[in-house]
This record gives sequence, structure tokens and C-alpha cells, in this order.
Amino acid sequence: MNKRPVNLDLTTIRLPLAGVLSILHRISGVIIFFGMPILLWMFGKSLSSEADFLELQNLLGNLFYKLIFLGILAALSYHIIAGIKHLFMDKGIGETEGSAKIAGRLTIFFTLIAFILLGSQI
Repeated sequence: MNKRPVNLDLTTIRLPLAGVLSILHRISGVIIFFGMPILLWMFGKSLSSEADFLELQNLLGNLFYKLIFLGILAALSYHIIAGIKHLFMDKGIGETEGSAKIAGRLTIFFTLIAFILLGSQI
């Protein structure tokens, strides 16, 4: 019989920053997967006619739809920036514990900057 302690209280587990960012990268990928049909529909609607474009503009004036679009946009910007961080790690850059913390903080910083810049255009 296994005598190892088992911690079933998930609120007491403290993941390092790299672990949290890894989970967020997967969550953002799922959001993008389900949000891509919405973005493609919006893109097609915006290009089909002037009336459809204006209808889409009115739709994005609604807070609910704007929040959905901003959520997909946030997931997309985070996923791209975290993916770039992973590409650097594949080249051996940022693999030590100290540099991984810096890279994680930079990922969050650049995601916030990208989201603010892109979100302010809506």
C-alpha cells in the first residue's frame, strides 16, 4: 500500500509562475479553438456588404458581444506571445529558473500591452 501523503485540497497547491503560464497557454488554446468560428463569421460578415458591416458594428456595440470578442482577443494575444516564448526556450534561451521567471513576467507584460493596444481599437 502506498504511504505517500495525498493533498486533495487544490486551494493549498501553489504552482510556480511557469506552471500557471503553462495552464493558461492551454486554456487560451481552447478558447481560440472555440472562438475561431466566431472570428471567421465576423470576418466574413464584415466583408460581405456594407449593410452587414454596419450590422456587425451595431452588434459589437452590445456589451455582451464586445466582452466575448475581447475575451477571444485576449486569449489570442496571450497564446501568440507565450508561443513565441516557447520558441525561444526551444532554442535554449530562458531555460534556467531565473530566466524562466523573467520570461514569464515578460510574457504577462507583453500580453497586457498587446491587449490594451488591440482592445483600445474596438
